[in-house]
Order: sequence, then structure tokens, then C-alpha cells
Amino acid sequence: MTETIDAVAALVAAGGVVVVSGAGLSTESGIPDYRGPTGAARRHTPMTYQAFVGDPVARRRYWARSHLGWRTIVGATPNDGHRAVARLQAAGLVDGVITQNVDGLHTAAGSGRVVELHGRLDTVVCLRCGDRTPRAELHRRLVAANPGFDATVAVVNPDGDVDLDDDRVAGFRMVDCGCCGAGMLKPDVVFFGETVPAARVARCFAMVDAARAVLVLGSSLTVLSGRRFVLRAAKSGIPVVIANQGVTRGDGYAALRVDAPLGRFLPALADRVAAVAPPGSGLVPAG
Repeated sequence: MTETIDAVAALVAAGGVVVVSGAGLSTESGIPDYRGPTGAARRHTPMTYQAFVGDPVARRRYWARSHLGWRTIVGATPNDGHRAVARLQAAGLVDGVITQNVDGLHTAAGSGRVVELHGRLDTVVCLRCGDRTPRAELHRRLVAANPGFDATVAVVNPDGDVDLDDDRVAGFRMVDCGCCGAGMLKPDVVFFGETVPAARVARCFAMVDAARAVLVLGSSLTVLSGRRFVLRAAKSGIPVVIANQGVTRGDGYAALRVDAPLGRFLPALADRVAAVAPPGSGLVPAG
């Protein structure tokens, strides 16, 4: 892998890098993905926006499962991969991060100019009045509304929920918006069947258009939501580097391809960049 690291480091050391990250970057923080080698098998159909707002039973099922899964998400911390990206950004080599993840771990690791393409699980929005509140506040309200509601959780899904029997779901009590008193609450994330806000997509395209290189981390690029940025870069002649365990739908557009655990590859890359970066970059080898 040394020759590959050297080639990637040469691109990164020149600066102007935009990172596009996916679930594979967070697996080493204990959050599984669906498609990578550590992915969890999807046991139920993912929640769609249409089902969430139109079917009270589906909405109750979502909140019951998500209520239990939230403990794992809120307890996750950045891993060495997230921290390596933050190091490269602090040195002025990474201009911004576009993430498909909803876990907030890039920001927690110290990265700035992060565009969370699909939103964040730690924020809740009222679909009636638009009020946004921290998920922690909703969690406290749900605990109070459901005393004794608990379960042994074996597997947390990448969406931040768990599998739960219907009889357990039936007894779960939901709560409405604490601001307007009657609004339906939804996690501030983009569900299947929703579209990413146009202004957010435009901001991401502007970041890609201004980049010298695009570094894809931990995304299979299966869905167009993330793959479109690779297509945009390739069309503009901007080199694309893809680091992911397993094949991706963007491999044909990659100037360089790395298949390795990101928690190992990214710190090694940051150290290698420190060795070849121009003086004054501010990046020094770790440790």
C-alpha cells in the first residue's frame, strides 16, 4: 500500500481537497453500515417519508426502534479516520467535507465547513411549526412518557434504529412538539422518498467545482446522492481518489483507488502528507 499512499499524499499535499464521506468512515466508531464488509443485514424496509407522515403505526414503530438505538449513536465518538481528516483540514489542505453520514462525528473530531448532506440525527424538527430541538431533549421526554420501556439491543442498524417486536412497539407512547404543542416530530434527516434541499446540494457542487481533488472515504457510492459529486468532479477533470473497503460504483472514475480500513489508512496518509507537504503547511507527524 506504500506506493498508493505516496500517490495520494502527493495529491493531498497540494491542498484544495474536498472530502466526500460515507458510512464506512464511522464503522470503527461502532456505527455499522449496510454495504461494507462490517455491514449489518437490513432486516426491514427503511422508513420512507411518505410512511412516516402518513401512517401512525409506521411512525410509532420508527420512534420506538430509534429511541433504543439512539443510545449507541449518542455514545459514538470520532475514530482515527475522523481525526486524520480534521488534521489535514487544520493544516489547510482539506477545504471542506461533504458527508452522507448523520452521526455528527466529523464535527466532533474538529472538522469545519462540514456539509451534512442528509442532516443529523441529533436534531429533531417539528413538521408543523418548523421548530428544531436537540435530540437529547426529545429523548428525555420519551423516557418520561415510557417508563420502563427498554430492551436488550443486539444490533443497531446504520439508520440508528433497532429491530423490535411489534408487541413492544404497540405499547410505545410518542410525544408531539413541545413548542406548538401538536406538531409531528421527525429527526432532522433526509428519509427515503425525500430530496436533499436544493441549496445544500448547490453548496456541495460549488465545493467540488472549486476543488483540486476529491477524496471519497468509506462510501460505496451506490446511491446518486453521493455519487453525483464524483461524476461532477470527473466531468470537470478533477482527480478523484476513492478509499473504501469493497468495490464502489465510482471506481471507474477514480484516478487512485485504495481498499483498506480507513482508521489505519487515513492516519498513515496524514503522516505521509506531513513528510511531503510544503514548509509552512502546519502539518506535523503524529506522536
